[in-house]
Amino acid sequence: MAKEKVILAYSGGLDTSVILKWLVDKGYEVVCYIADVGQKEDYTAAEKKAMKIGASKVYISDLKKEFVNDFIFPAIKANAVYEGKYLLGTSLARPLIAKEHIEIAKKEKTNIVAHGATGKGNDQVRFELTYYTLMPDVKIIAPWKDEEFLSQFQGRSDMIKYCEKHNISVKVTAKKPYSTDPNLMHISYEAGILEDTMKTLSEDAFEMTVSAKKAPDKETELVLSFKGGVVVKVEDKTNKVVETDVLKMFYYLNKVGGENGIGRVDLVENRFVGMKSRGIYETPGGTILMQAHLDIEGLTMDREVKLIRDSFIPKFAQLIYNGFWYSPEFSLLQTLMDKAQENVTGKVYLKLYKGNVMITGRSSPCSLYDEKIASMDVHGGYDQTDAKGFIKLNALRMQAWAKKK
Repeated sequence: MAKEKVILAYSGGLDTSVILKWLVDKGYEVVCYIADVGQKEDYTAAEKKAMKIGASKVYISDLKKEFVNDFIFPAIKANAVYEGKYLLGTSLARPLIAKEHIEIAKKEKTNIVAHGATGKGNDQVRFELTYYTLMPDVKIIAPWKDEEFLSQFQGRSDMIKYCEKHNISVKVTAKKPYSTDPNLMHISYEAGILEDTMKTLSEDAFEMTVSAKKAPDKETELVLSFKGGVVVKVEDKTNKVVETDVLKMFYYLNKVGGENGIGRVDLVENRFVGMKSRGIYETPGGTILMQAHLDIEGLTMDREVKLIRDSFIPKFAQLIYNGFWYSPEFSLLQTLMDKAQENVTGKVYLKLYKGNVMITGRSSPCSLYDEKIASMDVHGGYDQTDAKGFIKLNALRMQAWAKKK
C-alpha cells in the first residue's frame, strides 16, 4: 500500500528537521519544500540534510522576484503600515510561501501539507488561511498543535536529544537570546530577551543596518522614479549607481539604506491571536520606498481620492497582518488601491543621512500642482474674493449649532 504523501515547509533548522523525521516515523512519504524569499541560507546543505533524514524529494523555490513584484510593491502602493509602525515584512512573505506550498502539493498530487509554525504566533494563521482558500479540501499537519507531538517534545532540549538519537546534525552553538526571521523585505527580532519590553538589542545584533551614529557624515542623494505607484528606477547620484531591474533596485535600496542607518523600528504590536508581542525590525529599502511613495502621491493624487483611499489603509494593513491576502475583501481593496495609483507617476529626490530619509523635491507629468494658482505673489486663476462666500456657506451649520448650544 502506497504511503500518504505530505509536503513539509522545511528550513533545515532544528524544528523542521525534527518534524521531518517525526513524519517519516509516522509512515508518511515526506516531500520537503524550501522557499527562498531572500534569506541568506545554504540551500544545498539544507537539501542534503533533508534527504539524509528521510525526505523523498526536496523543492527549492526561488520566490524573490515574485515577492517584490506581487507582494511588496502592492503594499507600498497602498502605504500599508500596521499599527502605524510595522511595514509588514514577515506578513507579506507568508501568503506567497503558502501559495507555493499548495502549488507543490497539487504537483505532487496530494492534499496534505505540514508546517512548523507555533500555536502562539501569527504565522500559523497566515499559512493555514491561505491553504484553506487555495485548496479547500486540504489536510493540515501542524505538529506544534498536535497532542502526540507536544507530549514527546516539551522544548528545545528534547528536540536536541531526539536529533542525537537519530543521528540528525544540529549546530552546536549557543542559542541566541532572541529569534530572527529574515527575508528580502526585512529582518525581525523577537522572543527571548525581547519579551522584556525594557530590554533591547546590542548594536552588534543588527544585521541589515548600521547605527545612525556610525552612518557616514555625508548625505547620499537618491532619485526614485515611479510609474503607477511602483518604483521603476533607482538612481544614486552620490555613488553614480543606476538600477532598473526589480531585484537589483530592492537589493540596492536595502544596501544604501542599511549603510545610512535607515529603517529600524522597535514596537509592541497586537497579534491576531489576541496577545501583544514585542518586535524589533530592520526594513531599510522598504522605508525609503514608502517615504518616497508617500511624497509623490502628494503631488499627483486628487484630494478626495486620497482621502477615501487613506481611510482603507488600516484595514488593508490589518488584512495583510492577519493573513487574509487571498480573501474576497482583500481583493476588493486591492482593486481600489490599484485604481487610486493610476496617476502616481514621477520622480522623488531625496537624501539619506544618519537614519533619516529627507525629501528635497519631486516632479511629475501627472502633477496636480499649479504654481500660478498656489503662489502668494500671483493672482493666477484663483479669485480670492470667492473665498468669502465659500467660508460663509461652510460656517452656516456651525452658526446654527452655536446659537442652540
